[in-house]
Amino acid sequence: MSAHVKFENVSKRYTLYRKPMDKLTEMMTGKARGKQFYALKEVSFEVPPGEVVGIIGINGSGKSTMSNLLADVMPPTHGRITLAGKPSLIAISSGLNGNLSGMDNIELKGLMLGLTKKEIEALTPDIIDFADIGDFIHQPVKTYSSGMKARLGFAISINIDPDILIVDEALSVGDQTFTDKCIRRMNEFKKKGKTIFFISHSINQVRDFCTKVLWLEYGEVRMYGSSKDVIKEYNKFLFWFRHLTKEQQAQFKQSKQAVRTTVLADTGLGETTILAR
Repeated sequence: MSAHVKFENVSKRYTLYRKPMDKLTEMMTGKARGKQFYALKEVSFEVPPGEVVGIIGINGSGKSTMSNLLADVMPPTHGRITLAGKPSLIAISSGLNGNLSGMDNIELKGLMLGLTKKEIEALTPDIIDFADIGDFIHQPVKTYSSGMKARLGFAISINIDPDILIVDEALSVGDQTFTDKCIRRMNEFKKKGKTIFFISHSINQVRDFCTKVLWLEYGEVRMYGSSKDVIKEYNKFLFWFRHLTKEQQAQFKQSKQAVRTTVLADTGLGETTILAR
């Protein structure tokens, strides 16, 4: 069975500047300044249709960057990403304009996803029903709670019937009733053979819902395989990490971050020198 999603040596790199003027100076002189930070580095994996892949890792491991790459929101710096179908990202406030009403956001996001106005009008009643936020659908999104934003974002994304669904912590802010409704709908997607990525800090949700798990550790793949095997190893890691002192945890993080960061400096000759890595 061919891969529905495939990452081949994918890296995402950002330039970190000490102050805004550094970026302007670099643009004007062509001389590199600041740090090059790898949010993800040489990530490779593939997923066949119908799999539900949990993405786990402690804070700062690159989960949000991964969700944006999967959703085709931004391109990788290096490597190749193959997406066999239309992706849709569900994250708190993802793609929502705070100054517009919920109704206006339904139309805006639908247009951004390539739907016609007629298609959006046909989907709107189902979106409103699924979101279940009452009269707030006519109010500016900036007045919404985090849970209401998640409801609306999930309702829009789930009803456009994507081929690849990416859920990034969107279920962490809702009540249990809404969470159960979302899980039921995602199970329907699962039965249709669609691919789902489920990014969450809730190991119980990942264990119950996912068939495979991708464990990210500070931008790199630590482990990828069956949910049972990966979660078992991840729980061992969490037990070890949580029993470190604060100083030991900080040292561990610093050692991992050092591998992800390249400090660039101007040599004065229009070249770039790697000072540390």
